[in-house]
Amino acid sequence: MPPKLPNEALFGRELERGRLTDLLDGVRDGGAAILVRGDAGIGKSALLLDAAATAAARGMRILRTAGAQAETDMPFAGLHQLLLPFTAEIQELPAPQRDALGAAFGLIEAGTPELFLVALGTLNLLSGAAARPPVLLLADDVHWLDRPSAEVLAFVARRLESAPILLVAALRDGSQSPLEGAGLPELVLDRLDDDAATALLDARSPALTPEARARVLREAAGHPLALVELPIAVETLRPEPGRLPLTSRLEQTFTARLSGLPSVTRTLLLVVAVNDSTALCEAMDAATLILGTDVTADDLAPAVAVRLVDLHETVVWFRHPLMRSAIQQEASRSRRHAAHAALAKVLAGHPDRSRWHRAASSNRPDEEMAAELETAARRARRRGDLLSGVEGLERAARLSVDPGHRRERLVRAAEWGAEAGRRDLVTRLVTEAEPWTLSLRQRARVVWIRESFEEDVRDDGASVRSLVDLAESVAREGELELAMKLLSSASLRCFWAHTDAESRDLVVAAAESLPVDEHDGWLLSILAFAAPIERGRVVIERLRRLAAERPDGWRAARLLGSSALMVGAFDLSEEFCALSLPRLRVQGRLSHLCRDLGAQAWSAARLADLGVAMSAAEEAARLAQEASLPLMHAMANASGAVVAALRGNPDRMEGLAAVAEQAALPIGARPVLATVQHARGLAALGEGRYGDAYDHLRRMYDPGDPAFHEALRCFSLAELADAAAHCGQGDAIAGIVAEMEEVARVTPSPALHADLRYTRAVLADEDAAEDLYTAALDADLRRLPFVRARVQLAYGEWLRRRRRTAESRTPLRTARETFDALGVIPWSERAWQELRASGEGGRRRTGDARDVLTAQELQIAQMAADGLTNREIGEKLYMSHRTVGSHLYRIFPKLEITSRSALAAALRGSD
Repeated sequence: MPPKLPNEALFGRELERGRLTDLLDGVRDGGAAILVRGDAGIGKSALLLDAAATAAARGMRILRTAGAQAETDMPFAGLHQLLLPFTAEIQELPAPQRDALGAAFGLIEAGTPELFLVALGTLNLLSGAAARPPVLLLADDVHWLDRPSAEVLAFVARRLESAPILLVAALRDGSQSPLEGAGLPELVLDRLDDDAATALLDARSPALTPEARARVLREAAGHPLALVELPIAVETLRPEPGRLPLTSRLEQTFTARLSGLPSVTRTLLLVVAVNDSTALCEAMDAATLILGTDVTADDLAPAVAVRLVDLHETVVWFRHPLMRSAIQQEASRSRRHAAHAALAKVLAGHPDRSRWHRAASSNRPDEEMAAELETAARRARRRGDLLSGVEGLERAARLSVDPGHRRERLVRAAEWGAEAGRRDLVTRLVTEAEPWTLSLRQRARVVWIRESFEEDVRDDGASVRSLVDLAESVAREGELELAMKLLSSASLRCFWAHTDAESRDLVVAAAESLPVDEHDGWLLSILAFAAPIERGRVVIERLRRLAAERPDGWRAARLLGSSALMVGAFDLSEEFCALSLPRLRVQGRLSHLCRDLGAQAWSAARLADLGVAMSAAEEAARLAQEASLPLMHAMANASGAVVAALRGNPDRMEGLAAVAEQAALPIGARPVLATVQHARGLAALGEGRYGDAYDHLRRMYDPGDPAFHEALRCFSLAELADAAAHCGQGDAIAGIVAEMEEVARVTPSPALHADLRYTRAVLADEDAAEDLYTAALDADLRRLPFVRARVQLAYGEWLRRRRRTAESRTPLRTARETFDALGVIPWSERAWQELRASGEGGRRRTGDARDVLTAQELQIAQMAADGLTNREIGEKLYMSHRTVGSHLYRIFPKLEITSRSALAAALRGSD
């Protein structure tokens, strides 16, 4: 239980208290979350305690957790504190969530727990608890929460809209936490104004002399904790203190307070400060070892009296975290080492903890200890404790006698830090490892680690060539997997930037020279991203063979969906993504899931499979934001803009396109910029602004334009030809068409060849056009209904303008029916207008589910129509079953239905 703070800490906080009270009053109508920010000691904890008292008076259930500096590197420690009352309920969760939580809390022997399965289990536990009284979640000092716990809380915070839960989290200014990126509203606590500061000081220390009172007010500068604490040490303040940060002044205050304490108390406080637990018995036993005399809880009484610590039964904690750091800073290195050594002996029954303290008790090299730390670090990693594993390896490196062992431990720690997504750790560890003489394999791993965090994708052929050289070197030493990883990084650089042909050829040659299976997923991905045109035929042929075989346990499915996309086999891309996504959802592999959703969204948008594209683009953008994948977030938004253009929603299109473009321009992400121009071109075509459409789409074919992309330009030729034909620019794109004809001789890309057949017809002269339209319609377009309908529309328009009105009606009618079914509204309207001009009335398109449901609502409705339960839907989409139920509650009236059984019929028009 956290210490009870004085009521004076709430002086001047009426507005902030009122805002929290309003949130508490409204929680029964829907959940909310808020982040309370402010300096150390500004009153955040007091405000949380006040909210708890208000909630208790309303009969709410209160759950608490608080970060502790000693537990920052103990994964799920904060979450365990929060969910401790739910031990029995955890067993009732679906097996993947139950096992993930069990592994996280050390309740079962299992592999690394997937963070998002842990998060989903937490959400379901809390939602179930809130089904009775509403719940208040209090998370104090979240800057010291272990990262996995903080990420779980951020996940939960974004999904509270349908549950009667209020999350109030407190974060210190200048600190970082995953909750910062959750998009929560903030309640910022500023320093008190002069009147409130004076009132607090007078209430807390009425006996101060006028001089001391003025001095404290000046030094505290409206900071509540300083107003409470500084009077205690007012006599020790320097006459003219330097302009130090407030936290430093408070540390001086706490350190000065130690000077009058008995020696035994100071020793006991130091042990408490360096211990990784709040257990009072551990601190007393360790202090007894150091002093050689019995130490009891009574020896802490002087520290309690001056409000350095508080005791509660068997635990002890510092009243403010700065007190812990001040005590450690004040102690000499030898005294800190002695405290760690004593704790190591006391914790002999806890081998891993004892090992950490033994390592901290000396800076002398000790290979035996280093090996033990490495073993413990590996155990920590296996149970999902990546950060403790990193810390263990780093300590092992410090104690390593052998320089080779030291280098290897630092590099492996950096790899684990990259796996945990901690750029700060990786940078520090790699910087420390690089001055040493690294082996070739170690240097290659360091490069791979750095590439995993690369966000600047500007044109850089030198970087590509360097990666290829390194990959070839490690391959010669038998490190094929590492070589493929490095070549994959090189191929991705080729994709994201306009890399020169020579560099791309080097990547391809290196990949094809390696002794790997020709159907290897890494190999096909490298070829597709580095040379989608030159190796398009090879990639497509091998992908089609793999699609026909569909082997069980297809590990490469994730790579193949993106590979198929790059070579214009969009139907295969959708198929491969459909195979991989269910597995990734079950495994909770968020970053991989996000990437495959992005590939599915891009391909489905190009196929005008809008039901799939809408849901995939929205979910990919949401998950990319949660996983801090800026390039994928930008591409998902760009794909969403294409969907919005096809649906005839120009405002939404431009909003998504602007967000994507803003992220892509500074880093030169050409695929995003090309997709944005395609979306804008589609929107202009849908509105009949053919000149604008031509200008947007033409940029994709100009090598000097940031939106130029060697591969993606191959999939927008039909739209460019459509715009050019309608605005009199057909001759102006003759060179582009000729170039694409040459490309088509190299690759059998289905998308490119379909676009060329359409382009030849719409740009042909009078004598050749009809044969070309017939050829385009005779092609096998069974899996490309939008492409076929687009040809039928253009053919019908051509026939009507040549006064062959009766003949025009059949292709126009068929096109309109297809466009209606696909939900591509502008094209449906265009076909309907052409039919009217031909003299046929016909029914105008009516609305369907895609017109009234959001992308996420449509996704949930489709799953419910397929027979999935709310809990099963929640597991797939990483939300609680209560949130799913809330969505369905809103979906039914939008579709004018009253039951789940009517969903399939209501959605049928959206298929």
